[in-house]
Amino acid sequence: MKLLLHVCCAPCSVMVVKTIRAADVDVTAYWYNPNIHPYTEYVARRDAFKSYSETIGLPVVWNDFYGLRPFVERAMADPANRCAGCYEERLRKTAEEAKQGGYDAFSTTLLISPYQKHERLIEVADRIAREVGVPFYYVDFRPFFREGQRIARTLPIYMQKYCGCIFSEEERYLARQAKKTP
Repeated sequence: MKLLLHVCCAPCSVMVVKTIRAADVDVTAYWYNPNIHPYTEYVARRDAFKSYSETIGLPVVWNDFYGLRPFVERAMADPANRCAGCYEERLRKTAEEAKQGGYDAFSTTLLISPYQKHERLIEVADRIAREVGVPFYYVDFRPFFREGQRIARTLPIYMQKYCGCIFSEEERYLARQAKKTP
């Protein structure tokens, strides 16, 4: 099977790629993350993944669009459901690229994170798979999250502190501030 794998960052890709390759799946990564902000964070993650993918011999299809304004407009249209909109944008592009590139299925490294809205992510991916006509390759990679993070820390790759969206950075900041306030 030829799989197009949406990749959000290098650390999340470590165990996902390893697990998929162990299943004898021919995997190609797809970089498309207009949700990552600010630009310096976007570049740090992109460049870390570029370096890591070269190290492990992982082919990558690059969609290097830094989409601050479209992302913020989408997120502000429905702030309570911004994650679903973010999944929609990135997975739809991945599925469309998979169809155009002749891949058998698509998936995402977002499936490894215990911080993502896992069930919502699956719902969005399954719907997109039906609409685009390319199967969604589902594996619950969450049990491999800690091992992937441990391995990533031993590598010279950038380790981010938030999901990428400026709203999650704000939440991280506010939580840190709340801990400081007596």
